[in-house]
Amino acid sequence: MADPTETFTRTPIILRFRETSTFTETYGFVGSQGITVLEGQLLAAAQPSKTVYIFMHPTSTLQLLPMPTALASAGLHVICAASRYPKNDAALIMEKVVLDLGAWVRWAREEGGYEKVVLVGWSGGGSLSLFYQAEAEQPSITKSPAGDPVDVVGAGLSPADGVIFIAAHLSRAETLTEWIDPSVADELDPDKRDRELDIYAADSPHKPPFDAAFVARFRAAQIARNRRITAWVEEQLATLKQRGGAEVERAFVVHRTMCDVRWIDATVDPNDRKPNWCYLGDPRTVNVAPAGLARYSSLRSWLSQWSIDRSNARGPKNAARIRRTPVIQIENTADDAVPSTHNPAIHNALATADKEYVQIAKATHYYLGQPELLKQCIDTVIDWSRRKGLLAG
Repeated sequence: MADPTETFTRTPIILRFRETSTFTETYGFVGSQGITVLEGQLLAAAQPSKTVYIFMHPTSTLQLLPMPTALASAGLHVICAASRYPKNDAALIMEKVVLDLGAWVRWAREEGGYEKVVLVGWSGGGSLSLFYQAEAEQPSITKSPAGDPVDVVGAGLSPADGVIFIAAHLSRAETLTEWIDPSVADELDPDKRDRELDIYAADSPHKPPFDAAFVARFRAAQIARNRRITAWVEEQLATLKQRGGAEVERAFVVHRTMCDVRWIDATVDPNDRKPNWCYLGDPRTVNVAPAGLARYSSLRSWLSQWSIDRSNARGPKNAARIRRTPVIQIENTADDAVPSTHNPAIHNALATADKEYVQIAKATHYYLGQPELLKQCIDTVIDWSRRKGLLAG
């Protein structure tokens, strides 16, 4: 049933294309029959437009979130595009998500008839937008970090006309590394932990506010854990390859992935967020929850999506490859998902001279209960789009 409060129409879009894969990585008919199917929605105001804004997140579906619906309500045309991994990132390969985004950009230009395409990277979609635009401007990838063929170079990606980076973090790999629990001493037994690094334990010897030396030690231990998992993954893949046969991939669990000194010490990388909280709730609970970040992963997905050293989707690395596209960053100062250090890092890395940076004071990650701040964000997007010649009017 249509929402009577919506002033725009929702039109389902389904894209299909054939793709050769050595094994099935998505569940069901589509993944096993050599066909990739992408689902999305076009949110279109009544008045025609030559510009479309594409929202895409590596794994989430965004058509019900405040940002895209508010843009459509403001009279813009918006595509909420899903990747081949909607709501399940266990086997996600970032290079294939880039190909999926390329299919949506191609549809927008060739089938949708839009003359201008703007990527809107919200949350995890921010680093994806940078990754896509960097590859569209300077194609370089022909294989995944695991060595599997993924011909991004041969895909002929069409560069977007602009990139909007809203409430977005550095990348999945870099963010996970800042959130992974460094106290875990045994990946097979999360109860075996280094007491010195177990900041959530009631008897932890380190309490907030944390001193700079401890924070540095904590961060180094987080990087070390990410690298230990990466080394194990590469060893497993090498063993499977050496054996030969039908077994070419495995899945595994990553325990305790929402542990950050920031969450319980508001003096670490401060912004306007509330303490003892993260975007998923109480970080102590989220740290062990089934829906935790990177909780379930395949070997190949770890390298592509989560490895701090192997992932091609790291934000600053790709920002430095974007040289001719206008980019605007919108930072929400009370963001309880995106650390305050991330947006400045992206801004400093961007090679394009046409870059702008805007802060929305007190805005949270989802703008929940903040209609006036959401409107400020929408007004900022529209003003920037018009000044850059991306939107008529």
